[in-house]
Amino acid sequence: MNTAYKPSADEIKRLREETGAGMSDVRNALLWAEGDYDRAKARLGELGQAKAEKKAERAANEGLVGSYIHAGGKIGVLVEVNCETDFVARNERFKELIRDVAMHVAAMSPRYLDRAAVPEDVAAEVKSELEKTVPPGKPPEIVEKIVTGKLNKWFEEHTLLEQPFVKDDSQTVGELVNAVSGILGEKIRVRRYVKFALGEE
Repeated sequence: MNTAYKPSADEIKRLREETGAGMSDVRNALLWAEGDYDRAKARLGELGQAKAEKKAERAANEGLVGSYIHAGGKIGVLVEVNCETDFVARNERFKELIRDVAMHVAAMSPRYLDRAAVPEDVAAEVKSELEKTVPPGKPPEIVEKIVTGKLNKWFEEHTLLEQPFVKDDSQTVGELVNAVSGILGEKIRVRRYVKFALGEE
């Protein structure tokens, strides 16, 4: 670490505004990255993921319902995102997360929230169809490995939390939620969503 480097007030302010992280976390990330802004921002995201995992069992009963309207009013999304306190629910970074998730739903039309939300009969049918795509003559363990890989890919395409985030495909929507959870210091979860498209059933 370059001990001569000291983050400026402007750098700290900008990174705080973009991430919503605390003053000391922002300053430490900038020091760790030796002034490399993008590395410092990525570091805050990594720390956020780790913190979010520790909060997984906590209750999240506060939050907000947010909306996103697109295409001149022809597509609309409602999404409920929960957190632990009303204080975080009023935070601008939390509100931005809700807008981002709603916009992602409008753009990518995920069919399910996560793997647990996929009905067992649907998952079984998808697996059965994928098994038919494996060339005959493969050993059972190879077939299982191929089908598992394709099934994981199907979940990535059809479940909200596993889809690559539309504004930054280097992370999934679930990873984005966890990063914000860590930054804001509370458990955050997407509870439910609905998409309306004009003329569609």
